[in-house]
Amino acid sequence: MYDFVVVGVGPAGARFARRAAEEGYDVLALEKGTVGEPLACSGHVSTDIWAYVPASAKARLFQNRINGAEFHIGGPDSAGHAFYKPDEISNVIDRVELDRTLADCAREAGADVRENHTVTDIDERADRVVLTVRVAGESGTQTVDARMVAGCDGPISRVRRAADLPEPAETLHGVLAFDDEPDHGDRVDVHLTAPRFFAWRIPRGDAGVEYGLAAPPGTEVTELFEQLTESYGVDTDHFCSGAIPIGPPERVTTDRVFLIGDAAAQTKPFTGGGILYSMTAADCAARHIQPDRPDSLGVYESAWREALASEIRLGHLIRRAYSLPEPVQRAGLTALSGEIGVHMDKPSSFFSKAHLKRLFS
Repeated sequence: MYDFVVVGVGPAGARFARRAAEEGYDVLALEKGTVGEPLACSGHVSTDIWAYVPASAKARLFQNRINGAEFHIGGPDSAGHAFYKPDEISNVIDRVELDRTLADCAREAGADVRENHTVTDIDERADRVVLTVRVAGESGTQTVDARMVAGCDGPISRVRRAADLPEPAETLHGVLAFDDEPDHGDRVDVHLTAPRFFAWRIPRGDAGVEYGLAAPPGTEVTELFEQLTESYGVDTDHFCSGAIPIGPPERVTTDRVFLIGDAAAQTKPFTGGGILYSMTAADCAARHIQPDRPDSLGVYESAWREALASEIRLGHLIRRAYSLPEPVQRAGLTALSGEIGVHMDKPSSFFSKAHLKRLFS
């Protein structure tokens, strides 16, 4: 019997598998396809990402350096409101290679990471969890026993539904596509043109440009995205689409099952990104959960919320600004634009001494 079976080997699953294995636990991590594929997430991340990967991986992952953003009420021809730092704020990375690197870290720590293994059913019992697994290319299914199961299988989580855990408060529809023309610009463009969210353009150095948009379900997301790329005069390819969970729900644990990452809606409400939040939660889980003590899951619930709740709460407040009347948005962007002292993953940094000094100087 495994101490932990991890379902899903994205950043959340790979990070937890690594940290749990480092604690000496017997860990099996299952990915339904190939780690990192298909791409369904932006590669624009804060520089904190480098604390989670080996130093030797940076040259392979790094694509571009970003030191600010231009916010637009309309399309690319509309006036931009610049927010910037003298030094880099964030980096653009190879998102597929990030997942593969994190999975390799889990393997090196001792976790058994297996691709092409799909979990089709979960039976939670008093003393264990029995998983039914289908292996690609093999007939029939096999069962795996675990003391606990980590559901790290994304926004449409099979583990979450099998464990009858609450759904995220909201799920947005996001789309991405890419233009191969190199762009080494150091600012992203943000367009407040999508209902209750936004569209974006991210320069990726030699890798080209990423275009994206997210909006609530029912919105004509594809049509809005086509309008965005047409306004830039580009033909994009590698189109991909996915759900972005916004929450989190009131509970992400049962007696022997717990959720991490997008499955738990541990995301930034104001951008939809969740890489750093999910790995923060994964560290909380590995630090506090003991597979032979179901009551330790309550400690995890408290720990990750203590680490992220304030940032998520402030993130919801920021997101409300996306739906303000245009004149109010324009006035706010004009008043707040300029040099900033904020951290892109931490809305609380808006109230930091560094940012307040710049704001009122």
